[in-house]
Amino acid sequence: MKAAVMFQKDEKPKYVEDFAEPEALHENEALISVKASAVKNLDKMRASGKHYSTQNQAWSAKVIGGDGVGTLADGTRVYAIGISGMVAEKAIVEKDIMVKLPEGIDDATAAALPNAVMGSALALRFRAGLQKGETVLVNGATGVTGKMAVQIAKYYGAMKVIATGRNERTLKELLSLGADETIPLGQDDERFVSRIRDAHKQNPIDVIVDYLWGHSAELILHSLKGDGGNSHRTRFVTVGGMTGDTITLSSSILRSADIQLSGSGLGSWSRAEVKQLITEILPEMLQLTAEGKLKIETVNIPLRDIEKVWDMNIEGGKRLVALI
Repeated sequence: MKAAVMFQKDEKPKYVEDFAEPEALHENEALISVKASAVKNLDKMRASGKHYSTQNQAWSAKVIGGDGVGTLADGTRVYAIGISGMVAEKAIVEKDIMVKLPEGIDDATAAALPNAVMGSALALRFRAGLQKGETVLVNGATGVTGKMAVQIAKYYGAMKVIATGRNERTLKELLSLGADETIPLGQDDERFVSRIRDAHKQNPIDVIVDYLWGHSAELILHSLKGDGGNSHRTRFVTVGGMTGDTITLSSSILRSADIQLSGSGLGSWSRAEVKQLITEILPEMLQLTAEGKLKIETVNIPLRDIEKVWDMNIEGGKRLVALI
């Protein structure tokens, strides 16, 4: 079969036309004909063995891609998470981790959406416990998942959504997707901290969903530092580390303010939460997207071009999707 295969950890995947087709070996497995698979940073890190979820895996040549859209033997269109790699003509998936696609959604959009939903809805709903009427700050909102977090926060009833990001053009676009205020990350540190503090004084920030970590997370946490008086509880959820995997955090910040730190990602979700994702959250979000109520942009490429675009820098919060 045609597939994108990672033969060596530090190389780009290769397009091949004669890779062995996977076989369903267990009752809960199904073979699907893949139509589209999103190529995400997560996929790149897992393919190269750099993601924490692959640290104990033995290395072997493998098809890349963790999820995608395809058709079952009876023609049913589904989104599924792969047991085998998904950037290929065929893939093995688990029958109980599939979502039937609604009418009116194209393959590329349906392939791109779920990971962004996982990285936003699960953080907002399960880790932050977002309540209607609360104020949310999305740090790194100009990326694919950050843009989705802005939209879903508003859908879940946030009164105010504050968006930070480097791409000022995309920041402006977020105002039409639900953001009420934008704060550029490119300004000097003092000014950035001042903007966060002002926003926190006007409407105390209840939830922070962070996709960047690194220096901007340090600044945001510093801006929440208290002065010994009563403070407002802020739930800070880290989802990614796009600008750094570690930070320096003063103990006095956590002692002086009511800050709850948690993370949302592979390994942190319970079985019950994953089940709710598959049976409730993803079907709802796919339907909203089919109705034009959620927006996600894609850059679509044919499978054969995977090596050419592997290191492509796609700006503006768009998702790269391989069409099979």
